Amino acid sequence: MHRVHYLFFVVCHLTLFGSPLAAQNAAGPAAEKLAQIPTAMEAEIAAHHAAGVVTLVLHDGKIVHQSATGLADRERNRPMAADSVFWIASMTKSISAATILSLVDEGKLTLDEPAYRWIPELEKAALADGTALERPVTLRDLLSHSSGLAFPPRKASNGAQSLKGYVAELVKAPWTFQPGAEYEYGFGITVAGRCAEIASGQSFEALVQSRMLDPLGMKDTSFHPDERLRERFAKTYKTAEDGPGLVPGYNPFVTPDPTVRHMTEPSGGLFSTAADLASFYQMILDGGMHQGKRILSKEAIAEMTKPHEAGDQPVNYGLGWQCNLPDKPVVKGFPANSFGHGGAFGTHGWIDPDRRLIAIYLVQNVLVTGGGKTRDLFHGLVNGQP
Repeated sequence: MHRVHYLFFVVCHLTLFGSPLAAQNAAGPAAEKLAQIPTAMEAEIAAHHAAGVVTLVLHDGKIVHQSATGLADRERNRPMAADSVFWIASMTKSISAATILSLVDEGKLTLDEPAYRWIPELEKAALADGTALERPVTLRDLLSHSSGLAFPPRKASNGAQSLKGYVAELVKAPWTFQPGAEYEYGFGITVAGRCAEIASGQSFEALVQSRMLDPLGMKDTSFHPDERLRERFAKTYKTAEDGPGLVPGYNPFVTPDPTVRHMTEPSGGLFSTAADLASFYQMILDGGMHQGKRILSKEAIAEMTKPHEAGDQPVNYGLGWQCNLPDKPVVKGFPANSFGHGGAFGTHGWIDPDRRLIAIYLVQNVLVTGGGKTRDLFHGLVNGQP
């Protein structure tokens, strides 16, 4: 790592683990701004930017704002509730990465050894022209989207296979670039999840359940939601093609009934609630501790949440976490050492270690005109902006 990037990493991550710098910047969000969030969300809903929204803000482990606005199901006039269940899509990556890093903590996986140790087919990986890879793909490459793994085409069989079968297809495709040379967001974490299965001898679903969901009390989080959770689903909406209103939208992860299961997808398959996500994020903010029990090492959290490099340039990504850079923020208004992740249908979670602040925004939007404006407005109020 270059010296400047190393110094940046050290300064940023001192804040995560209770340094004096964190104490100096621990002021919480302005109460008067947080009080404006429900009204602001109602206005956005009236503008057809969302059907309903759940927002949650924690400061230093305490809830300082919580609201559920609008409708979870417009057709049935069912109100959005604090415990409404959302498909969190790529927010799953952070939970998957934490699960995988817990195996690294135990020595069952390593970040920088060749990943063909667990998936032998990776030893045969090559570029489209047949050029061999200059070095083996590692777990770090896969988790940071810098492996060169090709982005897969959509197929009718998507979701119908096992993780084992899907990864076997993914790794057969030609690599798009040399490992570590570039950054391309994709399905590396899916392959890393399969490495975790092989190293542990457990299914990835079982690993997440036993290592994250159960210890953190995340009872409303699942790859395969049952009827109990389905009753609380927030329905997906999109902008109508013939007007500004909203109409129901398609969600490929919502199967017809609980017995029809979508593949366990480490890159984006979880359903969850604001409270469950808050429990996970608080553990990360607390340096891997939850109710006096260590879930993850501080070192693992530091590796996940620092900006990594691709082609000797820093990128806005760690290991399963998006990261703000000083000159290139993912989320405006938050400091350079903040981190989190968004999801395909508008869900978002972000951690500011300086202020010991967690901001969670949940919605189920697909192709909604102006949908991003609602999240930006929420973040602005959290950060005390007009």
